[in-house]
Amino acid sequence: MTLAARRILIIGGGFSGMSAAIELRKLGADVDLAEIDAGWRNYGAGISLGGATLRAFRQLGILEAFLREGAASDGVKICAPHGAPLGEVPTPRIAGPDVPGSGGIMRPVLARILADATRASGTNVMLGCTFTSLEQNADGVDVTFTDGRRQRYDLVVGADGLHSKTREALFPGAPKPRYSGQAVWRAVLPRPPEVTTATMWMGRVKPGVNPVSKEHMYLFLTEHRPANERVDPSDFARLLRALLAEFPAPLLQRIRDQIDDQAQIVFRPLEGLLMPRPWFKGRVVLIGDTVHATTPHLASGACIGIEDAIVLAEELSRAAAVPAALQAFQDRRWERCRMVVENSFRLGEIEMEGGSKDEHAQIMRDSLMALAQPI
Repeated sequence: MTLAARRILIIGGGFSGMSAAIELRKLGADVDLAEIDAGWRNYGAGISLGGATLRAFRQLGILEAFLREGAASDGVKICAPHGAPLGEVPTPRIAGPDVPGSGGIMRPVLARILADATRASGTNVMLGCTFTSLEQNADGVDVTFTDGRRQRYDLVVGADGLHSKTREALFPGAPKPRYSGQAVWRAVLPRPPEVTTATMWMGRVKPGVNPVSKEHMYLFLTEHRPANERVDPSDFARLLRALLAEFPAPLLQRIRDQIDDQAQIVFRPLEGLLMPRPWFKGRVVLIGDTVHATTPHLASGACIGIEDAIVLAEELSRAAAVPAALQAFQDRRWERCRMVVENSFRLGEIEMEGGSKDEHAQIMRDSLMALAQPI
């Protein structure tokens, strides 16, 4: 098989970077992955995943591990504040008839599954390391690392996230991350037997739960916060309990009673970014949150970043030269990623404004239909 780039550096060991390493190694590329965190840690609580993400897991070869260590189910239940069912959002079985249409898993668990697959692929993982300079010409990129080494690569992939150093080095005038006006609370808790699929309650704020393993679920709640202000972690339990107090649903109140100062709670202001094209310059290309970080309203941020990795590897295997491969990658990814970022932001705006429920439902339907399409 021909490959437009043989010697490849990936900057960033998150979901997108690891996925790129796995797919490029399948094609026979020599891959170095530089991750600045010496512990290769991944923080956070649970993550909700749609059918398109599970389809990407199947391509990566990690679907069985996800099904073993996470949780998969069909549909999202929608309830009134007092608990009465209002309906169910279907989640088509995009990954195949044998795989439920949605699921959840702990972020650190998914990171470990991907890290194990990355190492097993033969990727050279360099922890506690990143670049200090990128110097390129038509034939390659000379990279100087923080440990003083200097290496030459056919291609450099920037996958270092929302606050990317690679994006800053490549496009100094690129837009900065934008605060959405919302923040999300997440807490990992024991899973009651009746929580078998994602469930949400409609109110001024919108709490929900999703199984992440056989024993655990995570609670999520999106809150309107006009200012992006720091919240003291010592107040997390009190504030989250207060937000849930207005929901008399018996299940949600039982969940609320489990939240104390020892609960594992994560609070995060929601920021996003959609970088205008181009997403590459010469032989350096940006993928994942580096160019299209999204809020979680469509549960597709990890999905589109992992898909980037799959598409990039495909195009490098098809093109005779790097520039053509990167242009084809960008052409395939732009509209899908733009849709996810902009529609997710709009869903958040409708929630904050108390806007049209019909528009909200239409955006959800249109977005899920688009995500079901082949990448």
